[in-house]
This record gives sequence, structure tokens and C-alpha cells, in this order.
Amino acid sequence: MSILHQDIQYLPGVGPNRKKMLSEELGIKTIGDLLQYYPYRYVDRSRLYSIRELTGDMPFVQVKGFILSFETFKMNGRKERVVAHFTDGSGRVMDLIWFVYGKNALTKYKVDTEYVVFGKPTVFNGRVQVAHPEVEPADTLELSTMKMLPYYHTTEKMKKAGMNSRTIEKLTRTMVSVIKEPIAETLPAFITERLHLMGRDEALRIIHNPQNTKDLERARVRLKFEELFYVQLNILRYASDQRRKYRGYVFSRVGDLFNTFYYRHLPFELTGAQKRVVKEIRKDMGSGRQMNRLLQGDVGSGKTLVALMSMLIALDNGYQACIMAPTEILAEQHLQTICDFLGDMAIRVELLTGMVKGKKRQEILNGLLTGEVQILVGTHAVIEDTVQFARLGMVVVDEQHRFGVAQRAKLWSKSQNPPHVLVMTATPIPRTLAMTLYGDLDVSVIDELPPGRKPVRTLHVYDNRMASLYEGIHRQIEQGRQVYFVFPLIEESETLDLKNLEDGFTQLCEAFPEYRLSKVHGKMKPKEKEEEMQRFVTGYTQILVATTVIEVGVNVPNASVMVILEAQRFGLSQLHQLRGRVGRGADQSYCILVTNYQLGVETRKRIEIMCETNDGFRIAEADLKLRGPGDLEGTQQSGMAFDLKIADIARDGQLVQLARDEAQRIIDDDPTCQDSKYLMLWNQLRELRKTNINWGVIS
Repeated sequence: MSILHQDIQYLPGVGPNRKKMLSEELGIKTIGDLLQYYPYRYVDRSRLYSIRELTGDMPFVQVKGFILSFETFKMNGRKERVVAHFTDGSGRVMDLIWFVYGKNALTKYKVDTEYVVFGKPTVFNGRVQVAHPEVEPADTLELSTMKMLPYYHTTEKMKKAGMNSRTIEKLTRTMVSVIKEPIAETLPAFITERLHLMGRDEALRIIHNPQNTKDLERARVRLKFEELFYVQLNILRYASDQRRKYRGYVFSRVGDLFNTFYYRHLPFELTGAQKRVVKEIRKDMGSGRQMNRLLQGDVGSGKTLVALMSMLIALDNGYQACIMAPTEILAEQHLQTICDFLGDMAIRVELLTGMVKGKKRQEILNGLLTGEVQILVGTHAVIEDTVQFARLGMVVVDEQHRFGVAQRAKLWSKSQNPPHVLVMTATPIPRTLAMTLYGDLDVSVIDELPPGRKPVRTLHVYDNRMASLYEGIHRQIEQGRQVYFVFPLIEESETLDLKNLEDGFTQLCEAFPEYRLSKVHGKMKPKEKEEEMQRFVTGYTQILVATTVIEVGVNVPNASVMVILEAQRFGLSQLHQLRGRVGRGADQSYCILVTNYQLGVETRKRIEIMCETNDGFRIAEADLKLRGPGDLEGTQQSGMAFDLKIADIARDGQLVQLARDEAQRIIDDDPTCQDSKYLMLWNQLRELRKTNINWGVIS
């Protein structure tokens, strides 16, 4: 048995207690698991800084000096903040702060003892602070031998048990020394040599104990590439299998329905981007293979129109089409939009949601079986077993990330051959992320707004300027416009000092006594929510006070102002989606981001990006860099973002592309995965699929 499969307990320095902790907290059960538990950062620990040199935008630093005194401050409830005043002997003082475990610091660290403090400096009121620093007695550190020191993530439970990053670092040093045999290679020489990649054995040893930044970078590139390569190889293998197994319906005709719509009912000239996407879809549908295409387009870019034209091609070829949306509001919106577009064309379009019951429901089900219902718009109710089609040839799935893989598969099974699939999203996905999340789909992008649309102006307003903001809103309503106010919470929270919707609604009623207001939030019954929404849609109420339930699926062209309270609490993509609720008519629209003055560096960046650009793709790229892929809406279910151990989709875009190109080269050369030349790759892929990585969902 390889030493990598050996129980971690038998590594010198571990034993049964640490084994239990490593297994439960970090999922490390074998020496091989520890080998692939990579450091998250490296610090040159040979360098000491003086307090005078420190600024708030510096990375992690270390300072040698003494604690002068401690202070304790009461916080909410029984919590205390402990502050140690620390000097390096230069006359300058900085603060070491513990918001939790402060009592441990009081007992562990002594006044007038020399320590080396390590942490991330910030500056508050002109004074340098380090929160939750690493503090070690200066006489225990040999700074001259500490060069590129690796740092490993550990949990609070581990830290309490005395297992911090330094503990993991010592274990990895021991581990590397006991692995005498070369670590098996997982990439063939024809890849590593052509791409000038370091060998796996060398990379894994260097990653835990680098001597210099050049070697470290080469090791990281090698390990990142390997990780991304196998993700891409798996995706492309799956896509290749699907294409070989499933023949799609051939829609060769562009007939009367499409042409009648195009020449007589098209509400405006298609943008260049819409024309390009329609051509791509027509080509897919006539190719003889099942279309699997992702349609990305910003809010208001005309995706629904493209989807309708695609469905009309299916109808012209004697097939039915279906569009599935995640919520009833969005399904009804699609129905209204499609019916408005079609006008008096003799096409039967029906809506099927959980609210459609009894005789009406049965009529729709019968119409689907006979083929009389040509386009069905619905929610997840569409995938129920009782819903059967005569000839389902085209499926549009809107806001794809809200549907699970199994749900979509049920819809495909309602047709003799898999129908053509168009997946739409109004959440722009950065190219590198789309390549990994939706790697088996061809991607189309609508990157132009229809003519006549004015970009929404986004303004940042501090919450002490509300009186002037209200004046501006009064003027907008007097001109016949409508306004959204969005709050982050529904009820008072003890932990967060946020303006809640209930209090906010009362205040707004007092501020705008001459106007009618609607209120919508997620805890309302669907019927109540729908009634309130309709009051706003019809123009009966001028102001809609809501939580983020309005993020998707509300189309009120007359609404020209979106006010987002406590905007610092929202992510970039959520702010962008909310902004997309206005700017749907010909009038100039505004998005007002209201915050307090105390904003962190990252929050300020988010607000600045929103004010600078309306480009959803630029915003998505920024969001990915600020928050990482695991936090982006919709990617949590991917099973991908959390399983990458070293690669970063946001920052390793070039490597993602390189890995995909290499994987595509292999698939093109060996589509059936039989060639002995690639045996190492297929065996490794098989081994990876046995791990806890959710490869099925990645596919």
C-alpha cells in the first residue's frame, strides 16, 4: 500500500486525539489528504517591521516589541473586547485587539515580555490596530531561518485545542520527510513537457516548504493546472458522451409562424447581438444534435424575445415548446410578455403553475396531449408526472441555477428524443466561471440593450441626506413615475442594526402621506403578495416597499427610481439585479444606494463599481474577485467552488482556458476514452470520481 493511503494517526506528531480532530474538522484522514491540504498564504517571516512603517493597506506583517498594558471594554450582552497596547520601543504604540477569546489573551500574554506579533494591520482614528494577531515569545523564534513560512487554515475548535497553523506546518514538514518514494505522476509527459510544468512530486514538496517565490509560483501553477484540467476533462467527456448518445430533432424549416412574427409583429428592430444569437440557435436546431445552449444577457437585453423566436422554429416544425421559470410571478411575466409579442397570431399559449387547478388545469393537460397547446409557460409544476406532451421539441429554462439537475432531467424525459434546450440567465456569469459551471453548454451572449433604453444612473447617498432624497422622489412621482424602496430585513434583528421593512414602511407612509404605498416581502402568503404586486403594476400605488423578493420577475416600465436601503448589506450581483427593475421604459431612471458613512474598503469598492458601470459582465467579474465563486448566487449548488483545493476560478482565468484547451485536445483525439496513450488520464479521472467531489453536479 502506498504511504499516501496510510492512516494519518501514524504520522509522527499526530496520534489518536489529533487524528480525530484532523478528521472531523478538516476531513484529513490519510497522509495523502494532508499532502493535498495546501497553505492559503506564505509570509516572509525573516522581515521585521517597525510600527512607524505600518499602513492600513499592507498585507500581513510582523513586529517585535512589548505589551505595555491591557484594557477591557464591554460589548453587547456579556461579550468583552480586550485591547493590548503594544510598542516596539520607538515611542510608537499600536493596539492588539481580541473581540473573542480576549480572556485567553489576558492570561496567556504578559506585560513587559518580548513578543513577535504577526497579523494584518488596519488604521482607525490614526492608530494602527491588529485584530486577533498571532503572538509568540520572541525567544522561541529563529527569524533568520524563517523564510517563506506557509500558513494553513484551522478551525476555532482546533485553535482551542492548541492546533494552529504552526502545528499543521510542523506536521507537513514531518510528512514530506517520511515520504521517501517519489509521489506518483498524474499528468503524462507529453502535457508536462509541452507546457513546461513542474513534476508532481517536486510541486507537492515545494508547496509545503518553498525556498523562494520563483519555485513556489511554479509549484502552484502545476497543481492548479492539474486540478482545473481534470474538472474540464470531466465536463468535456460528459458533453462529448451526450452528443454521441443523443441525436436531436432536426428543425430544418423556418416557416410561416416565425416569418409572420418577424415581419409583422416584431416590436422593434433586433439588436446585432440578438440577430447573432438567433443565428446560433437556428444552426444548433438544424444540426441533428440536441442543442444545449446557455443564453446570457443582462436585465432588459431581450432574452425572452430570442427565446420566443426559438420556440416559433419548433412550432414551425410541428413540435411544442415549453418555458419553465422559478417563480409564479416570473412565469406570469413571461406569459404576459409572450402574449403581448404574439398579438393576434393563432398560437395557443397556456400557463401552468401550482395555482392553476380544477377544470382549467385539466383543459391544459388535455391540450398538451393533443398538441393543441403549442407553448406552455410554467413553474416546476411542469415537471409533474401528470404533465405529458404530444411532441415536446424545445425547452427554455429561465434562471437555470434555481432548478436542480434532477428537476431538469425530468423535463427532458417527457419527450421521445431529448428536446432542444435553451438555458437563460439574467445573472451575468464571468467567462471562466461559465466555462466550469456550464462547461457542457455552448454559450451565447446578448451584450447590447434594445434601442431607446437609457442607462440607469446610479447614485450613492449617505443616510443623513434622506430629506433631500425624499424631495427628489416627490418630483418623480409628481411627473407620474413610480418608485421602489428595498430593505434588507423584514423584522428587527438583535444582531444587526438594520432598518427593517415594517418600521421603514411606517416612516415612508409619514414621508409620503399624499401617495398610496404597497408592501411586499417573503413571509406574505402568495395570494397577498400577488395582490400587492398587482396594485403597483397597475399604477394604483405609487411606491412599492419590498425586500429582495422583487429581484427577479417584476416588469413595471413606469417605475423610474430604485432606492436600496443599507446597500452595503447587498452583494454586487444582487444590487445589479435590483437595479434592473428600473430603466425598462423610455424615461431616465435612477438607482439610489443608501448607506451610512462607516464603510469598509471592500464595501466602498462595491458601491463605486455600481456607480461606475451598468455592464453586468464587468460587475460579475468584480463580484467574483471580491467574493469568490462559492458566494456567487447560483454557484453554491455547483459542487465545484468548494472542491477546488488550490485553483481559484476568479484569479486563474488563463489557467482555466489553458486547461480547457488541453482537455478539448484529448477529447477530440480520443472521444470514446479508449486510446492507451491516454490511459493515465482516464484512470486518474476514475479515481477522482470516487472522491467526495460532486462530479455529477459539475457535469
